[in-house]
Amino acid sequence: MCLLLIPKKFRYLQTHYRNAYKLRYNIMAKVCDITGKRPRVGNNVSHANNKTKRRFYPNLHKKTFYVPEEDAWITLKVCTKALKTINKKGISAVLKEAQDSGMIVIR
Repeated sequence: MCLLLIPKKFRYLQTHYRNAYKLRYNIMAKVCDITGKRPRVGNNVSHANNKTKRRFYPNLHKKTFYVPEEDAWITLKVCTKALKTINKKGISAVLKEAQDSGMIVIR
């Protein structure tokens, strides 16, 4: 078992999983690469008006886009709002805007 691959906050899982090193593939941030949308926190409200905490997740999809200027395919995790923006403006313009706002770093 290799502890170096597991982030500190997930080390407690090593006692429960025999192959804890595989956890790095399961842990994935639910954040849009273009817009930066993140999960929000709210309440489930029952008929009796009891409130329990819940999370509202963004509608994320892994998509592969072709960038003709670089002649390359890139894979992004984007929300549906970002997909509509890419369809409207084009991938190159959206990537440039995201880079200017600091959401992504293009090397």
